[in-house]
Amino acid sequence: MSNVGTVGVFDRRHRLTTAGLLMLVTFIAFESMAVATAMPTVVRELDGLVWYAWPFTAFLVAQVVGMVLGGDVSDRRGARVALLWGVGFFALGLVASGSAADMTLFVAGRAVQGLGGGLIAVSLYVVAGQAYAAELRPQLFGAFSAAWVFPALFGPVIAGAITTHTSWRWVFLGILPLVAVGLVLVLPSIARLAVPDGTARPASSRRWWAVLAGVGIGALQYAGQRLDLVALVVAVIGVVALAAGLRPLLPPGTVIARRGLPTVVASRGLLAGSFFGIDTLLPLTLTEVHGYSATAAGIPLTTGAIGWSLASTLSARRPEVSRVRLLQIGFVLLALGLAGTAVAALPSTGGWTAYVSWAVAGLGMGLGMPSVGVLLLDQSPEHRRGADSASLQISDVVGSALCVGFAGVLVAAAATGVLPLTAALLVAIAVFSGLALLGSLVAGRAAAPSAEAARATTLATS
Repeated sequence: MSNVGTVGVFDRRHRLTTAGLLMLVTFIAFESMAVATAMPTVVRELDGLVWYAWPFTAFLVAQVVGMVLGGDVSDRRGARVALLWGVGFFALGLVASGSAADMTLFVAGRAVQGLGGGLIAVSLYVVAGQAYAAELRPQLFGAFSAAWVFPALFGPVIAGAITTHTSWRWVFLGILPLVAVGLVLVLPSIARLAVPDGTARPASSRRWWAVLAGVGIGALQYAGQRLDLVALVVAVIGVVALAAGLRPLLPPGTVIARRGLPTVVASRGLLAGSFFGIDTLLPLTLTEVHGYSATAAGIPLTTGAIGWSLASTLSARRPEVSRVRLLQIGFVLLALGLAGTAVAALPSTGGWTAYVSWAVAGLGMGLGMPSVGVLLLDQSPEHRRGADSASLQISDVVGSALCVGFAGVLVAAAATGVLPLTAALLVAIAVFSGLALLGSLVAGRAAAPSAEAARATTLATS
């Protein structure tokens, strides 16, 4: 009797690999969610309030470099080496952050974490491409998205309890053994993966372009904290550095959404940027405009995580549905959810509509994010899978960093009286809703190009 019906990401062949990958995703996601909760206590105990934003910036900048390194290492030495190095750096960063005696060491630890996180993020995609058949990848990427739900639901609460009753240091140090367990589970499978034949060309220059892009992100973040002439100069330098650094790191045509892989990569940046740009503003909206408590202001983020998980599960169970169509629908739902938060930003509404609108935005992300992952692996040739996976992750990080930075500039303008807070929030909502609508318009170009066009693209990127 055929056992085709029993094949899945949790069948006998894949279950340990899937469990290990999901554990790594879950605990890295938990750390990502938890650090924001612990940060006020960290800067208070380490006397570093003026450094408040830099632990986040250091993580993002180093993550971009780690993603490029992860792509290069995966293509030249295999996903196993990239994943081992990634987990090693991430663990070292956890130790450095959790034991830091001052903010300088803490920021350095966060940078090491970001380097490891970038390596891990790319190697997970490469493992998915090698260890799982094409028909299983929608299930796996749906599971990856769902793996963020538990941290999104409970990460801030658990981190708050740990910080209050023990020490913020255990938010970092306590994850170490759990990350180790995930690595142990996945090691047997990745040890069996094919090792590249070594013919892939080294791309060490990509690392320096990644550093330049990271400098651009850092400069823009710094400029966003200032509202003076110096900020303008720094912002110009940041834009030039970011544009120059990204040009060799992303597929040609990403900025103009050329058909195929460039649009897939661009879509990831549009999804992440527009969603997380508002995600950072929503608690501020409810606390400052409507006087909500921190717990009540976090509830919309929970509804968004639930919507994300439900949509990811639904898309994984419908592998016959076009991923391009799901991406288009995801962008439309995201745009509706983002636009709906404008109602919550109005002082007269009470803010409760955010509970509904952010669930809709979460549904959009749950359909869109797994779809871009599947589309990337379907269109990326074996010898470029690591580099293309890195491009996808870089697009995500850069999109998030730029949109969060833009949101920060608007909030800073409101704080200095340049414009009312409600106006700042509405401008941000309008811009990010527009980005999601733009994504819905270009998502149809994420389908693979014709064979002739595909050959031309391959020659251009090889």
